Amino acid sequence: QVQLVESGGGLVQAGGSLRLSCVASGRTFSRYAMGWFRQAPGKEREFVAAISWTGGDIDYADSVKGRFTISRDNAKNTMYLQMNSLKPEDTAVYHCAAVSVTYSFSFYSRADDYTYWGQGTQVTVSS
Repeated sequence: QVQLVESGGGLVQAGGSLRLSCVASGRTFSRYAMGWFRQAPGKEREFVAAISWTGGDIDYADSVKGRFTISRDNAKNTMYLQMNSLKPEDTAVYHCAAVSVTYSFSFYSRADDYTYWGQGTQVTVSS
């Protein structure tokens, strides 16, 4: 069992930055591929970014490429999402997710591929 706890959300003006963190506990963090997803009111959960357990393979949604950076520190059992140049359309609850993998290069962009989820942290971007 893996427990995930997000933090770092808040209210920021358009053009600003936030750094989200996701701390994992319960199992060996480094054997898990991780991802960030977000859900805005009235919308379906959507993929934001994913990272393999080594951190060497990364994927981003087109809407955040060039603005968001995903990273992880396996020694600290923590994954991060640095969000720059935020836009009002980035407003959502951001969730981190984890799934046990066999291969170091594996990462996933579909929510259904993930086993464990955090409760989420609210990000609000004002115009």
